[in-house]
Amino acid sequence: MGTDINQRNKATALTLWAALDRDPVSALPLLGALEQWQGPAPIGLQTGAAGVVEAMFAPLRAAIPDLRRQTHILMGGQSNAQDSGRGDGAWWVAGTGYYTGRATACVFGIPARNHDLRIRWGEFLRFDAQGQVRYAQTIWDFVDWFDQIGLPVLPSSRGCAHVYPAPTAYDGVLLEPQDSSVTDDSLAMGRSLVFGGLNSFDESDLSSMGMARFFHPNVKWYGPGGIGACLSLAEFETLHQRPWLTAFPDRKVVYLESLFAEDRMVAASGPMGVVATQTGPYLGHPPSGARIEVSGLDFWLRTNGQVTENWVFVDMVHLFAQMGVDLFARARERAA
Repeated sequence: MGTDINQRNKATALTLWAALDRDPVSALPLLGALEQWQGPAPIGLQTGAAGVVEAMFAPLRAAIPDLRRQTHILMGGQSNAQDSGRGDGAWWVAGTGYYTGRATACVFGIPARNHDLRIRWGEFLRFDAQGQVRYAQTIWDFVDWFDQIGLPVLPSSRGCAHVYPAPTAYDGVLLEPQDSSVTDDSLAMGRSLVFGGLNSFDESDLSSMGMARFFHPNVKWYGPGGIGACLSLAEFETLHQRPWLTAFPDRKVVYLESLFAEDRMVAASGPMGVVATQTGPYLGHPPSGARIEVSGLDFWLRTNGQVTENWVFVDMVHLFAQMGVDLFARARERAA
């Protein structure tokens, strides 16, 4: 029964994405049950299908007439996102990849610069028992987009910029039913990583998190624009983890909306998935003392019991707004 539900939901997600890409208005009948869609900042939370199409997908399609979607990962499953392991069970589908095309008009306040684009997208869809999309969260990597068109809004990434590949030696588009025992093992690892590793930091020693238990020494960690990709565990600790935990030492994973697995893939999401206080400098911005919520999406690939690849989305525009920095205003100043 669970397999049938998951297969139905993945098929619906693919149909929805195809409609949004072809003509966003044509997707309205597929979103009749939609209650809320959490868009990336500054678009934010939208209510109802018409609002989502008008605020997000119609402007994107109109500004980039040759828009094409590349899907690198498609997966679905039943969530177990509570630390207690109880009280969840919602069905989700998640995907990530690129939009490609060339903008011919300004969109969301981003100028057209006659530049071929690869816009990184991540999306999580929550389904009801009837197979209707009730809720969604989307992040588009605006910081990377600004960087591509010559309007950088953050210092150069410590990691490798613009590196967001499809899974290595693994087909991440899971169209067929998967082995439930492999899925169960992946979910168990994901829960241990999130609730037993990420939340075990003692606010001083990176080793307290025990990430070496979860991440392969040659893990590939694909972070958002402004952070970049880290191509080993050592790079991850040096280029991302240490600066992040210096800035947000008390951060905790507390309000995940989803955590699920399919085959060797694990995924998690939440517009308030992590809460923290900015008590240290971050990417050139001094400590603000602000209490912040991190809107993020994660995809992990498990190989022989360890994470070998991790695709990470952080809504950096939303993050920096809470720290008192308007990244879109910074882009406008650079473009003037």
